[in-house]
Amino acid sequence: MKKITYFITGGLLFLSQTLFAQTEEVPALNSGNTAWILAATMLVMLMTLPGLAFFYGGMVRRKNVLSVMMQCVVLTAVITVEWIIYGYTAVFGTSFQGGWFGEIVGGMDKFFLYGIDKDALTSGNIPEVLFALFQCKFAVITPALIVGAFAERIKFSGFLLFSVLWAIFVYNPMAHWVWGGGWMQQMGAIDFAGGTVVHINAGISALVMAVMLGKRKGYGTSMMIPHNIPFVVLGTALLWLGWFGFNAGSGLSADGLAANAFLVTHLATSVAATTWMTLEWILNKKPTVIGICTGAVAGLVAITPAAGTVDAMGSLFIGLFSAIVCYTFVAYIKPKLKYDDSLDAFGVHGVGGFVGAILTGVFATQFITGDGGQQGALYGDWHQLGVQAVVNLTAVVFSAVMTFILFKIVDKTVGLRVPVQHEEIGLDISQHGEIGYGDNE
Repeated sequence: MKKITYFITGGLLFLSQTLFAQTEEVPALNSGNTAWILAATMLVMLMTLPGLAFFYGGMVRRKNVLSVMMQCVVLTAVITVEWIIYGYTAVFGTSFQGGWFGEIVGGMDKFFLYGIDKDALTSGNIPEVLFALFQCKFAVITPALIVGAFAERIKFSGFLLFSVLWAIFVYNPMAHWVWGGGWMQQMGAIDFAGGTVVHINAGISALVMAVMLGKRKGYGTSMMIPHNIPFVVLGTALLWLGWFGFNAGSGLSADGLAANAFLVTHLATSVAATTWMTLEWILNKKPTVIGICTGAVAGLVAITPAAGTVDAMGSLFIGLFSAIVCYTFVAYIKPKLKYDDSLDAFGVHGVGGFVGAILTGVFATQFITGDGGQQGALYGDWHQLGVQAVVNLTAVVFSAVMTFILFKIVDKTVGLRVPVQHEEIGLDISQHGEIGYGDNE
C-alpha cells in the first residue's frame, strides 16, 4: 500500500511540475521595442557623427575645421572598440556584484561581450547586443563633448591617448555607479539619459583640460570667430534630432514613457533656445544664430537627466532656468575668469548638466514615474533633491581629479599642447597634412 501511495504522490508531483513549467512565462523578444531601440541607436549615432562634428567644426577657425571633425570621427571608431572589448563589462558586468568592489566596477564576465548571444535579452525584452550598442553611442559622445574645450591647440596623439584613458578610468566607473548597479544608483540618483554620466562628467573634464592646456595664441587679443555658421546650424539640427533617440530611447521601450521623454525633450529645448535668443536681443540688441543654437543645446543638456521623470511644466522650467544660468555663465562669468574653453563645452555641458541634474530633484513627479516612483522637492520629497546634490557634487570632484591625473600622465609621455608654429598654421595642416577648403586663409 505504501508503495502505491509513493507512486501516486510522485506522479502527481511530476505532473504538477510539468504543468507549472508549461505555464511559466518565458521572456520573449519584443519586436516593437527592438525596432524602436534600433532606430534610437542610429539617432544617437547622428549626434556625434555628423552632428557634433558639424557643430564644433563650424565654430572653429577654418584652419582647424578638419582637426575637430577628425577628432569626432576617430572617437566614434576607437571608443567603440574600447567599449565592446572592456567598457560594456566594466559598466554592466555582474561578476563583482554584491561586494564593495562591485559598486566601483562591473566585473569581467562580459569581456568582449562574452556569453551574450543573439537570443540574450535585457530590459524591455530587447536583444542584449542591441542594448550594448545603444549604450556604446553614449560612451562615444561623452569624450567627444570635451573636444570643444581644447579645440585648435591639442596634439592629435595626445588627444587620442587621453580620450581612451578617460573612457576607461572616468566614463566607465561613473556609468557603472549610476546605471550599472553601483553606489549612486543604490542611493536612488535619477539620471535618466546622462546628465551626470555624460554632461557633468564631460563638462568638468572640459574645464580642467582648458585650464591646464592654456589659452590659444592670441586669445583675448585676436578675433576667433566661427568660420562657418551654417555648419553650426546643421550640427544643431542633427543634435536636436538625435537627442530624441538619446532621451526617449533610454527607457528601452516604445511606450508612454518614451513618448513623454520625446515631448519634454523638445519642449525644454524650444524654451531654452527662445530664452537665450531673448536675452541676447534685450542685452545685446541683436539675436544671433550662434546664440539660439547654443541655447538649444543648453536645453537639450539640461533635460537629459530629467526626461524620464518630469512632465511638461517641469520641462518648461528646466529649459528656462538652464538658458538663463548658462547664458549668464558664458556671457559674464567666463570672461571674468579668463580661461579659454574654446567652444564653451563647460559653460553649456558642465553648467547645463548640473542645473538639469539638480532640477530633476525638484520637478520629478509621480504623474510620470507612477505610484511609488521617485518624485522631487516640489512634490514633497526633499530627500531626492539631497541625493541629486550629493551625487552630482561627487561626480564633479571625481571627474576633476581623474582628469587632472590623466592630463599629467599623457602630457609627460606623448605631450598634449602643439608647438606655437603648428597652432599658427592650423591643426589641419600640422596634424593631418590636409586643408578643408581650396585655400587656408
